[in-house]
Amino acid sequence: MAGRVHPRQLAFSLPHAESLSRDNFLEGPANAAGLALIDGWPEWPNRIMWLAGPEGSGKSHLAAIWAEEAGARSTTANALTASTVPGALATGALVVEDLRVGAFDERALFHLMNLAREDGAYVLFTGRELPAALDIELRDLRSRLRAVPAISLLPPDDQLFRGLIVKFCADRQLTVDESVVSYLATRLERSSAAARRAVELLDSEALRLGRPVTRALAADLLRDA
Repeated sequence: MAGRVHPRQLAFSLPHAESLSRDNFLEGPANAAGLALIDGWPEWPNRIMWLAGPEGSGKSHLAAIWAEEAGARSTTANALTASTVPGALATGALVVEDLRVGAFDERALFHLMNLAREDGAYVLFTGRELPAALDIELRDLRSRLRAVPAISLLPPDDQLFRGLIVKFCADRQLTVDESVVSYLATRLERSSAAARRAVELLDSEALRLGRPVTRALAADLLRDA
């Protein structure tokens, strides 16, 4: 007699809101300089500043905190055009996220920097690299960007990394014990992005399998990853 085939449970990927409030920002040596920049506004060394760091290092969270405090509008670098610059600067403060090579209009960005200087507006750029690492064709823009003061976010230390794992679990309403956190902290790449991906995978697999999130489940998933 043929064995019974059990139907595979479907796991639906539902959106999980991640809090970007000041109270929910995890502080540590890796992001201390970035947090000091945000908390130090409006006494910045320059009205245009740059926040650099790897994926998941907290750039967007810090930018969101500053935008709330400064009443800043937010846009991505690739959405910025010359015609949208005046409107983007209408509140006198602007966040421009994810500046990377080939992903923005150089003339629009140059226009933005000129207008911000004329209007005395504040601008916070974010990107994975420092301004000097960008290959900019427009010479005047290249010069302007390299003169922008930059703050770098570093990879998390052990305490911050463990805190991020707990935070990502809490964002997804997952209950985990210390053994799960310790297992992940010692086996994942030391980055916020890696921690977020691992927690997302644990959540989806626990739902699919109808199992709680345990060290055994984490071990199974990382073994197969």
